[in-house]
Amino acid sequence: MTVRLTTLDNGLRVVTDAMDTVQTVSVGAWVDAGARHEPPSINGISHMLEHMAFKGTKRRSALDIAVEIENVGGHVNAYTSREHTAYYAKMLKEDMPLALDIIADILQHSEMDQEELERERTVILQEIHQANDTPDDIVFDYFQETAFPDQAVGRPVLGTLDLVSGFNRDTLMNYMQSQYAPPSMIVAAAGCVNHDQFVEMASEAFDDLPDPCSREVEAATYRGGDFRESRDLEQVHVLMGLEGIPYSDEDFHAASVYCTLLGGGMSSRLFQEIREKRGMVYSVYSFMSSLHDSGMFGIYAGTGEKEAAEVVPVICDELTRSTKDVTDDEMNRARAQLKAGILMSLESSSSRCEQAARQLLVYGRTIPLEETVAKIEAVDKEAVMRVASRVIASPLTMTALGPVGQIEPFSTTKGRLS
Repeated sequence: MTVRLTTLDNGLRVVTDAMDTVQTVSVGAWVDAGARHEPPSINGISHMLEHMAFKGTKRRSALDIAVEIENVGGHVNAYTSREHTAYYAKMLKEDMPLALDIIADILQHSEMDQEELERERTVILQEIHQANDTPDDIVFDYFQETAFPDQAVGRPVLGTLDLVSGFNRDTLMNYMQSQYAPPSMIVAAAGCVNHDQFVEMASEAFDDLPDPCSREVEAATYRGGDFRESRDLEQVHVLMGLEGIPYSDEDFHAASVYCTLLGGGMSSRLFQEIREKRGMVYSVYSFMSSLHDSGMFGIYAGTGEKEAAEVVPVICDELTRSTKDVTDDEMNRARAQLKAGILMSLESSSSRCEQAARQLLVYGRTIPLEETVAKIEAVDKEAVMRVASRVIASPLTMTALGPVGQIEPFSTTKGRLS
């Protein structure tokens, strides 16, 4: 890997990862602003801003942006998370200047036209309705809110119907001015790219960013709790969770191995015990959602109404067993899965572009591959069992959606893990 970083005079960080064997370039801007940076009154503004950025600038209409990208066979997209917002494109190497120019244009000169805003507001409201109608999607929002109640990090990325209906142009522009300053942004490229040339182009393209201002980010305080909603569905969607491991924690890699071992694939404990041996679910897996100061360790299961009564105790049994019974074969398999996933992602310019930008946002530096692999290989059984014990000692979060009547009381489930 050939990763190079340059910080411009205004504080904007520009990073590249050269891949001489490909003919494409992935380019993007990652912004240290997401749902957790929003005051309660404007929850969902980061996501709406991500949509509106593509709806026209001072020199491009929304159609112009789409046509210019697709005229050269490229594609452009964006996403919003709880901590970041990303705008990125992938094109042939000779069209990289166009990709960079478009991204710089939409992040500095968006018009936020009122007619476009009204149209896109309707699109986002439909997106919220769709999420509400998708039980295995919306249950994760309920889960996050239950784990982090009355906090920015617990609120939905999409916002709410009432709040999104009230956003206006000034709200969007003021938020963009306060959050999209150079020190809060990473401009990244990976693929067939020359670092020095890219830095020069980025310096010229991003010449109209707002001045930095003070920003307050509400701390994430994991609390846990119980939320159940009865719906007339064929399946019960169950989420069980505990406090996770922050990115910066010394146990982060051990927790990643543990998560993979517990429910990260077809050979994992949860899949084998609950789906293969008992046939109680179609889908069951564990996941780790880390933040810079907290996180969630969760388990999802989609099961039938009758099976739900048995699924929860079995999950508890597997969680408890993992604190004192881990085999060498499981460890080797989990470490191999993690390393293979990392190495396979290096074949994609898009993945490498995002990886470099996210590492800078999270850690303040790019992390050599050898360092990450060494930390994964250093995880032993004792570390995994220690992390399992640490996770299980935290308050329980439980969320269920569907025909929930057969699921045991929350207090009973907590008792199984104590």
